[in-house]
Amino acid sequence: MTLEQIPDLEISYDINLAKYTAARLGGVADLVAIAHTTQALLQAAYWAHQHKIAWYIVGGGSNILVADRGIRGLVILNKSRQVHIDAETGQVTADSGVGLATLARRCMANGLKGMEWCVSVPGTLGGAVVNNAGAHGSDMASHLVSAQIVDFTYSSTPTTWPCEAMQYAYRYSALKGQHQRYIVLSATLQLEAGHVPEELNKIANEFITHRKRTQPPGASLGSMFKNPEGDYAGRLIEAAGLKGYRIGGVEVSRVHANFFVNVDNATAEDYAQLIAHVQKTVYEKFGVHLELEIELIGEYSPT
Repeated sequence: MTLEQIPDLEISYDINLAKYTAARLGGVADLVAIAHTTQALLQAAYWAHQHKIAWYIVGGGSNILVADRGIRGLVILNKSRQVHIDAETGQVTADSGVGLATLARRCMANGLKGMEWCVSVPGTLGGAVVNNAGAHGSDMASHLVSAQIVDFTYSSTPTTWPCEAMQYAYRYSALKGQHQRYIVLSATLQLEAGHVPEELNKIANEFITHRKRTQPPGASLGSMFKNPEGDYAGRLIEAAGLKGYRIGGVEVSRVHANFFVNVDNATAEDYAQLIAHVQKTVYEKFGVHLELEIELIGEYSPT
């Protein structure tokens, strides 16, 4: 089967990825396939795997910074969005392409508690499973029962991974960074049933208010660095005197130092250089290496 013959898959060539990423940055991908079902997602990745073509899966486009030079190979945009909610048991099974905020609202509408933390978190369920996304004292590890995953090292057949197999830690899973190996097709979550939707919405709206108060507005990559154990990346960056520091069109936010803001037509290369400068400065001042929470994808100049 050719790529064009795969059902529920839209194929385009030489597409600028900026409109598909939260940062609204990034160059051209050689080949883009929009997968509307998990089967299309799997078949597209399998096609690339068979033909030894590099492939990347993009969900909501958050937590990634695509290089200005773009991406060689196939980019699969995951738009698989089937959701099954059991309001009595509190168990939810959803495709990996479902938006986190959308899923959270649907769960709350059914009286299920547990996903309020992600009501304003960008990205998809698949990305959240891979990155152990979290906020406000909760994360995916707290709710994941299992996930349907393909490991192309061994087979193109999906297998069920229980939560324990993810080896979850702070913003980490066994899947993270393993491009062209794993696909998350769907995930099953266990939430608390029997809650009043209005009360859950109230909690979620408080989280949204807090986010607006403490984080810069506009297109954002989210938190740039992981918090070091026992400390906060934002505190270290601010203490290093870098709040408001700028390279090209990107600036360390004056609201929260662990966010970088596009203030004047910034490029992905501007971001990459600012990331390297902040890491170097914080290490020189405090002996702490800040580890990226986001991923740089594509062809970047050496730093």
